[in-house]
Amino acid sequence: MGVIIQKFGGTSLATPDGRRAVMDKVVAAKAAGEDVVVVVSAMGRIGAPYATDTLVGLLMPDGRFASNREMDMLIACGEIISTVVISNALKGKGILSEALSGGQSGILTSSHFSEAQVINVNPVRIKQLVDQGVVPVVAGFQGHDTNGEVTTLGRGGSDTSAALLGEALKATRVEIYTDVDGIMTTDPRVCDDAQIINAISYDEVFQMADSGAKVIHPRAVEVARRSGIPMVIRNTFSNAAGTSITHYSQVEKNYTIQDKVISSIAYRTDRIQFTVEGDIDDEIFFGDLAKEDVSIDIINIFPGRRVFTTESVKKDDTIKLIEKYQAQYRYIDGCCKVAVIGERMTGVPGVMAKIISSLARVNVQILQTADSLSTIACLVKCEDLEKSVQALHKAFGLSNGFIGTKGDSKEE
Repeated sequence: MGVIIQKFGGTSLATPDGRRAVMDKVVAAKAAGEDVVVVVSAMGRIGAPYATDTLVGLLMPDGRFASNREMDMLIACGEIISTVVISNALKGKGILSEALSGGQSGILTSSHFSEAQVINVNPVRIKQLVDQGVVPVVAGFQGHDTNGEVTTLGRGGSDTSAALLGEALKATRVEIYTDVDGIMTTDPRVCDDAQIINAISYDEVFQMADSGAKVIHPRAVEVARRSGIPMVIRNTFSNAAGTSITHYSQVEKNYTIQDKVISSIAYRTDRIQFTVEGDIDDEIFFGDLAKEDVSIDIINIFPGRRVFTTESVKKDDTIKLIEKYQAQYRYIDGCCKVAVIGERMTGVPGVMAKIISSLARVNVQILQTADSLSTIACLVKCEDLEKSVQALHKAFGLSNGFIGTKGDSKEE
C-alpha cells in the first residue's frame, strides 16, 4: 500500500497514556498493510523534563554563554530521547523498530545553527529499514551539515521533517498527530462556534499558518504543496477522521464545499501600526527597517505618507529609525490582524462589503486592510478581537456546519 509518515507532537508523547495511543496508531497502520515511518518531537512542553524549552532552561541559572552550535547539540537531545523511547515501546508491541537521528535519516542541512536550511534529503537508511519490515523512528526538527555537526531547523521543524521525508520517500500521505480532532474554522478559544474543517487546500492552510493560526508550520505546507503529497491533521487520542490537506482541485472533486466562500478566520496579536509622514526615500527607509530585523506586515504607501504594521516588540527599534529620518509619525499600539481566508473568494464580488458591514454592526473600527487572491486582512484594536472574529465567523456561515463533507464531486 506504500509508505506513510506518522508525525507525533510533544503532547502525544508526554505521558504513558499518550505513548500507548501512539502505539495504537502505528499498530493500526501496520495491520492495514502500510509501511510506516514515525517522526517524533520532544516530549511535552515547557516544564516537562525533556521538552525543548526545559532543555534551554538548563543554561539559564548561569546565563547563556553557549554558542548556537552548542545550543543545537543540547536541544536536539529532546527528539533523540523520544526516538529511543518510542522505538523501545514499538518493540514491546512486537514491531521491529530502529531509532534514528535527523542526520542518520539522511537530512543534510546548511550550517546555520538554530535555523538551518535543508539542502538535501537522502533517506537510504530509512528505505533499507522499511524494506526489512522495520519501522524507523526519526528525530524531527534536526539534521546534520556537511561537517557532521548537529543542526536544528527552527521551531515547528518536526512538521517540516515529516513533510521532507514524505517527499523523499514518495509517501502516500503524511499524518500529523496532535491533541485536537483537526483544523478548525477559527480559534475555539475565541469563538465557541468554531467547526472542524474536513478538507482544505495547501494554500489555505499556508495562509492560516502565516496569519497566526497554530495549525502546522508553513514550511511543512510548502514542502507538501511542492510534492503534492496529501497531509492529514489528526488527533492521537481519538478516531476522528481529521482534516485532509491537498490541492484545491482535489478538495473540490472529492468534497462538497457547501458553497462557502471563506474556509477559515485567523488572527495575529501584538501588532502596532505606524503612520510616517514626510518626504523620505521609501526604498532606503524600508531597507533600513529590514536591516534592523523589523518585519513589515500590512503596508499602504501614499504620496508623502506610509502606513504599516509590525510586531509590537519592534516598537522601539522602529521609532528609533523613524526619528533618525526626522520624520513626523504616530502609532497605534495594541492592534490585532484578523484575516478571512478562502480560495473561493477570488473574483467573487461583495466579500469586502460583507467584512465591512459585519464589523460595523458590532462597532469595530477597521484601522487598515490588505488583500491577496485568497486572504483579506483587517487591522483592529485587540480589545475588539473576539467580537471581530465571532462576527466574521457568523457572517460567512462558518458556524453552520463542517467545511468539506466527504461525498460525490460537484461535477457528478
